[in-house]
Amino acid sequence: MSSAPIETHAARNPRLLAFYGLVALLVLVLIAGVGYQQLFQSWKNSEEERIQSQRRIIVPGPRGNIYDREGRVLVGNRARFSVVLNLADLRPELRTEYRRVVENYRKFPKEERPTGDQLARIARQAVAQRYLDQINGILARREQVKPRDLDRHFNQTLLLPYTLLDDLSPEEYARLVERLPVNSPLQVYASSVRHYPYGSAAAHVLGYVGIDNDPEAEDFGSDDLLTFKMKGAFGRDGLEKRFDALLQGQAGGAIYRVDPAGYKINPPLEKKAPKQGQNLTTSIDIDLQQAAEETIGDRTGAAVAIDVRTGEVLVMASKPDYDLNKFVPRLSSAYAEEIKTKGAWFNQAMNGLYPPGSTFKILTTIAALERAAIVPDRPITFCDGTVQIGGRTFYCDNGRGHHGHVTLADAIAYSCDVYYYEAGRLTTPDGIAEEARKFHFGQKTGIELPAETGSSLVPDPAWKKSRKNEAWFGGDTANYSIGQGFLLVSPLQMACFTASVARNELYTIPTLIHRDNAPTQRAPSIGLSAHERDAIVTGMIGTTTYGTASIITKGPYKVPGIDIAGKTGTAQKDVYEDGKFKGKINIAWFICFAPAEHPEIAIAVALEGDTIGETYGGGLNAAPVANAIIRKYVEKKTAVSTKPDFKVK
Repeated sequence: MSSAPIETHAARNPRLLAFYGLVALLVLVLIAGVGYQQLFQSWKNSEEERIQSQRRIIVPGPRGNIYDREGRVLVGNRARFSVVLNLADLRPELRTEYRRVVENYRKFPKEERPTGDQLARIARQAVAQRYLDQINGILARREQVKPRDLDRHFNQTLLLPYTLLDDLSPEEYARLVERLPVNSPLQVYASSVRHYPYGSAAAHVLGYVGIDNDPEAEDFGSDDLLTFKMKGAFGRDGLEKRFDALLQGQAGGAIYRVDPAGYKINPPLEKKAPKQGQNLTTSIDIDLQQAAEETIGDRTGAAVAIDVRTGEVLVMASKPDYDLNKFVPRLSSAYAEEIKTKGAWFNQAMNGLYPPGSTFKILTTIAALERAAIVPDRPITFCDGTVQIGGRTFYCDNGRGHHGHVTLADAIAYSCDVYYYEAGRLTTPDGIAEEARKFHFGQKTGIELPAETGSSLVPDPAWKKSRKNEAWFGGDTANYSIGQGFLLVSPLQMACFTASVARNELYTIPTLIHRDNAPTQRAPSIGLSAHERDAIVTGMIGTTTYGTASIITKGPYKVPGIDIAGKTGTAQKDVYEDGKFKGKINIAWFICFAPAEHPEIAIAVALEGDTIGETYGGGLNAAPVANAIIRKYVEKKTAVSTKPDFKVK
C-alpha cells in the first residue's frame, strides 16, 4: 500500500522573510518612538503641564524707613486695611446663583435673554454684593459693587482676592475683625503704604512714591509661569527716588496649582516671604527743619542750614510745599492741580535761582583782599549816598546811606554799596568771577537729590559778549559787586558758600546723608591773612549787633551767649505774566554762621516778596528765619548740657 504524497514548502521562502523583516522594522520604529516620547519628550510634556497648571503671585516687600539724624522716622510704613473677597471659596455659591439667574431669565422672550457670559456676570455681581452688604451692615455704609471692576478682576487676576473696600480706618478694621467669621470668604487684608509722620516737613527732600504695577521677585519660580502681581511702590522724587534701589523691599509671593477654571488649589507649592528694604538715615534735624518752615509760613522762599564741619544739611526748607500723606495711596488730580497752581512742585532751596544781593559782598570782599585791591583798615572812597558810573547814578541803600569814610568791617555791617562799587571796580569783573568759581559757584553742588538744575550763573565780560553780543560796562561791574545784575545763585549754594567762609576754606560739598563720626570736610584755604579774615568776621558780627540785621540780637530775638556772624541782602526778580513783564519783586536774603568764633552751623535764607515794587529787606524778613533755626539749635544743645560747648566737634 502506497502512502499519499506530503506537500512541503521550502524552508526559506523569500517573500515570507521579507514580510517578517517589515514587521520587525515596524516594531523597532514603534519601540523607538515610544522610547523617544518617554525619554526625550516627557520633560517637555511635564513642563507644558506645569506651565498650564501653575500660577505665580508676586507680593512686593515694604520699603525701608527714612530717619532724621537723631533716629526719628521721617518716612515709614503704615498698615493699609482692606476688605477682600476670596472668589475661589465662592465656586459652589456662584454656580447656584448662576442657575437661579438662568431660571429667572427663562420667563423672558428668548430674544431678550442675556447671553451666557452676561448671565455669569450678573451672578458674580449678585454674590459679591451680598457679601459687601454684610460689610455695609457692620460699618453702617451703603457701598455698591462696581461691575466693571469685578469683571476685570475675574478675567485678569482671578487668583488674587477681590477688594471690596479699601483704606479702612483703624476703628473699622477693629469692628470687622471682631465680627467677621474666621472661615468667611470675606477677610481683612493688610498691605503696606508710605506714611509721613511730619506731613509736609522736608517734603522736597524726602520726595514721594508712585504705584509700581510690575514688581520683580528675584530667584523665585520661573518667569514663564503666568504671574499675578500685587501693586508695589517706587520712588518718584527726592530721596525716595535717589535711593530707590536701597529702600526698595525684596518681593516674595507664592506658587499655586490651579484647577481648569483658574481657581487656586491650597496649599501653595512654594512660598517666599517678602523682605523690607534697607533704611536710610538723613542729615536732616527735624526740629530745626520745622522751626524754619514755621517761621517762613505762607511766604515763598527757602532756608538751608549746614553743619560747618561735615557739610551735612541740617535744614532744607522750600515753600510753598505739599502734604506728603496726600500722595497715599495715590495723588488725586485735584490735589496735583492745587500743588501746581501754588507753585509747590518747585524746590526753591535747590533750584531757585536769584541774584544774591548784598550777601555776595562777602565774596567781593574776599576777591578784593586776595588781589590787594582793598586793605581792611583803610577807606577806599567816601560815601555820600550816590556815585556816578558811566553816566548813571548808583545809590547806596536807595539813597538813604551816607556812610562817609568807612573801613571794611563797617562797610560789611552797614552794607555800604558805594564802598563795594569802588571795591568791585578795583577788583575787576574777571577777578570777581574767578574768585566765585573757586567757591564752586557756576556749578551744581552734587547734593544727593535728583534733578538739581540750579547751576548758578557767574557772568563776566566774555560771557556777556558770547550770550548777548554786548560789551561789559562799568555799571555791570557795579551791580556785580553788590550781587545784582546777571549773577544768579541758589539758597543751597549760598549756604555752602557761608559754610566755606566759616571754615576759612574755598568750598563745601553738601550731603543729605548722616554718618556717625563723619569726617571734617577739607578744602584749600581761602588764602586770607588772619587780620583780613578777622575784619570780615568782625563786620559780619557787626551786621547782627549794630548793622542791618541787628533785629536778631535784640529783644525777643536775642539768643543769649552766642555771637552770630551774618550778612543781609536785598535783590530784585523780574515778574512775568503770560509772557509779559509785570514788574519786579524784592528778594530778602540773609546768610550767617554761628557761633562766630567757633562756627558749627551755617545758614542761608531767601524769601520772595509778594507785592511788586514792595520793599522787602533781608534784615527784617529773612534774618528772623535764620534766628529761629539758631535758637532751636542752641536750645537743643543747652538741653544736653547746662554748659554747652559751642566749639566745633
